[in-house]
Amino acid sequence: MKMKSPRLGLIAMVAILPALAAPALAFTGEKLAGQARIGIEEARAIALKAHPGKITDEELEREGGGSGLRYSFDIKAGGVTQEVGVDARTGKVLENDPEGPHPD
Repeated sequence: MKMKSPRLGLIAMVAILPALAAPALAFTGEKLAGQARIGIEEARAIALKAHPGKITDEELEREGGGSGLRYSFDIKAGGVTQEVGVDARTGKVLENDPEGPHPD
């Protein structure tokens, strides 16, 4: 039985590690990102300034109000989840309310 080279395993591990270490960049609605003037990182900062906590969900969606394109963040602080909407073209906070009993 022929043994595999330990060098091959090392090469494979080096190739895979960057992918594992990189943060997840995808978010729901990413296909709309080209139409946004505000990037997801800036929108996160705006949302967290409006309601500090931990982001548990994020999406970019078409929704009425503002420019019609918004980032929507669920932010948990304590036992409450707040939905914060940030206009993807202006950066204006459009919504900052406790999430209802039927979240979308």
